[in-house]
Amino acid sequence: MIEKIKNNKVLKMIMMIMKAIVSFFIIVVISIIFIQRVSNNKLTLGGYSIYTIITESMLPKYEVYDMVITKKVSPNDIAVGDDVVYMGQKGDFADKIVTHQVINIEKKGNEVFFHTKGLANDIEDPLITSSQILGKVTMKSRILSFVSRVVNNPYGFYFVIFVPFGILLVMEVIDIANERKEYKSSKK
Repeated sequence: MIEKIKNNKVLKMIMMIMKAIVSFFIIVVISIIFIQRVSNNKLTLGGYSIYTIITESMLPKYEVYDMVITKKVSPNDIAVGDDVVYMGQKGDFADKIVTHQVINIEKKGNEVFFHTKGLANDIEDPLITSSQILGKVTMKSRILSFVSRVVNNPYGFYFVIFVPFGILLVMEVIDIANERKEYKSSKK
């Protein structure tokens, strides 16, 4: 029976595809986590960045561990009602990356000031300048949000990273063992 499976080209192809999908998935998840951690969420690709929501301040629109994709835009392209990601500079927001909604815009001379607030918050954030804006939210990624929730759960991390990696490792060991057997058989 095992010999039939080993010689079946369709099953071999399916196994190769499964290994490729598992490998790709592991690489993508680890890359996103690595890029966010190493760049301290400051890396952009074509002006786009990915940020993780870490508080409940934007409920019900964004939940904790949702991942949003932002685009670096001109302050003139930001309107009331847009969600922005900015670097806080005052009070409790100092040195924190914040994702909140623009509730008002003020222009004083050449400078633009934004009034922002979390949807679930009662109090407005400290006034922010256009230089603090890291990007305007273009979308919430459902796939990355799901992966983020799973990876940030200890059990999920185990099943999303270690189990697929273990399966991949076992599949590779089996392939190597089969290749060695075939090599030894061909030498005889």
